[in-house]
Amino acid sequence: MPQTFPVTAAVELAVVERSGFIESRHSGSAVVLGPDGIVQASLGDPAAPILPRSTLKPLQALACLTAGAPLDGERLGLATASHTGTDRHVAVVRAILEEAGVTEDDLGCPPAWPTDPATRMELARDHAAPARVRMNCSGKHAAMLLACRANGWDLPGYLDPAHPLQLHIREVVERLTGEKPVTIAVDGCGAPVPAVSLTGLARALHRMGGSSERSPFALHRNAAVLIGAVRAHPWTIDGPGRPDTVVLERTGVFAKTGAEGVLVMVAPDATTVAVKVLDGSSRAASAVGLRLLERAGAVSAADAAKAVGDLSLDVHGGGAVVGAIRPTV
Repeated sequence: MPQTFPVTAAVELAVVERSGFIESRHSGSAVVLGPDGIVQASLGDPAAPILPRSTLKPLQALACLTAGAPLDGERLGLATASHTGTDRHVAVVRAILEEAGVTEDDLGCPPAWPTDPATRMELARDHAAPARVRMNCSGKHAAMLLACRANGWDLPGYLDPAHPLQLHIREVVERLTGEKPVTIAVDGCGAPVPAVSLTGLARALHRMGGSSERSPFALHRNAAVLIGAVRAHPWTIDGPGRPDTVVLERTGVFAKTGAEGVLVMVAPDATTVAVKVLDGSSRAASAVGLRLLERAGAVSAADAAKAVGDLSLDVHGGGAVVGAIRPTV
């Protein structure tokens, strides 16, 4: 019997309003952890298992770092990213591949068009084809290959759940979430993705966001370096005008979106939010996360409003703005 999210536990998170009429509603779950890691707010059922999708990338990148992959700065940001495939992103990914002594053909992610519209149009005009390096997860995969090279692990099988790299990633996930995955699924990029609770996901990102480079523990020192790298290079985590980059640039909040409506955010004071939108849509997730951080006192109303204003949440009709996607939490 397939495992499913408990629909009865979902609460309304956001609505789509058109001309004063509520056209659609987004339901799901969310959890807020305070700077001390204690649950401040719980909506729906954040104890239910979810697939974190790309919100797992900070943990996967951290595992590559602790496995000895020489990553820092922009390269570490790209290892954590769901990037938009611009030439700038791709140049960094190619640099990681060169460091590993491998080529784009060694990437296990599928070929894809860049999600950045201008880059996609330029490639189409040049009659280019989808490429693995343009896929939004290519930075993560390049980092995985680099970690394998650093340890002498087999390269072709690096996505096998039984591969030493994936076992190490699972160990890091279990250590930071405090949970053992209820199942291991296959992510859209082909990498294993463990099912953990929304609270466990929030706990992991809180531990990373609250880490210090002066920690006596290597895992936490590396976590602090990773979060710092993304904050120093916000374009790496997503792309120009994209939600995670916009949120980080406008508020200083580390944000990571995943497919199927999953989101994690860590404020500078380590207040952490994790969101799962039940219908799988991510369009309202960033606004919901910012609202919850604002309510927790971790982000000012002005900064949250500025970020939300740049998230393209207007609803249009006849070429005019007639409504908006807005959080209801």
